[in-house]
Amino acid sequence: MKTVVSVSLGSSKRDKVHETDIMGVPFRIERRGTDGDLEKFASLFRELDGQVDALGVGGADIWLVAGHRRWAFKEIQRLVAGAKVTPVVDGSGLKHTLEREAVKWLNEAGVIDFAREKVLLVSAVDRFGMAQALHEVCPQMIFGDLMFGLGLPVPVRRYSAVQALAALLLPVVTRLPFKWFYPTGEKQERRTPKHTWAFDWATVVCGDWHYIRRFAPERMTGKTILTQTVRQNDIDWLRSTGAGRLVTTTPVMGGETFATNVIEGVIVALLGRRPEDLSPADYIDCLSKIGWRPTVIPLDPLREASLA
Repeated sequence: MKTVVSVSLGSSKRDKVHETDIMGVPFRIERRGTDGDLEKFASLFRELDGQVDALGVGGADIWLVAGHRRWAFKEIQRLVAGAKVTPVVDGSGLKHTLEREAVKWLNEAGVIDFAREKVLLVSAVDRFGMAQALHEVCPQMIFGDLMFGLGLPVPVRRYSAVQALAALLLPVVTRLPFKWFYPTGEKQERRTPKHTWAFDWATVVCGDWHYIRRFAPERMTGKTILTQTVRQNDIDWLRSTGAGRLVTTTPVMGGETFATNVIEGVIVALLGRRPEDLSPADYIDCLSKIGWRPTVIPLDPLREASLA
């Protein structure tokens, strides 16, 4: 049996263990939250090194990307450096491939006609494949990096502006404490709606789930939510907002979805290669063999009845 463990800076309330068979290979997949405890986070990477087939970085990013350039969060790099043997993944490989392919599939299959939608992507630099794919097919967009990442009331409407701002700001941002820019531990459970006009404007809300849940308004009637990791209580909350449907980019396992870092860990373990040795084509080929495609979950009773 292969084992993939996602070590998360997020809440331990979201922990779970799932055993499954993927391409004929038995897997044990775990998520271990550290409630924002940086030392516990680092110690788990040291303790699990060499004991499992892949380690995922959860509730945090190592890499932020815009265009063809990328920047690493120095703090997160330091915290995971204790893993010397086991491959460490943060989901970057799938953000570059799976999320790009998800937008393409949804558009070509007619599930979402992005040319007709108004799209809010809450952060582009951490969902860079999604950002680049949306930029190609959606003329009406808001990139929320400044609004939700830095707390500045400035919507960015062009991906070229995202690239320019990233080149200016990310060399500084990635040297600062990660928790300044992303909720960790119990903060992931708190809602602080912000810039709700952007959510009201959008017909499709995309990107990191914790950003969406933290900053969204109480009502999102009829909207499509395109994100990655959700649990049943997240789905229940979305229903309470009146959202029309949920689309997840990562596969459903055990009735729920795991984060991109977990799925990247599964692929690395299946192929027996380190992430730095894998090309986008390797990821896409493996996803194709797994039979991956986005999962569409209707949220309102009328839509559910129409699809029954």
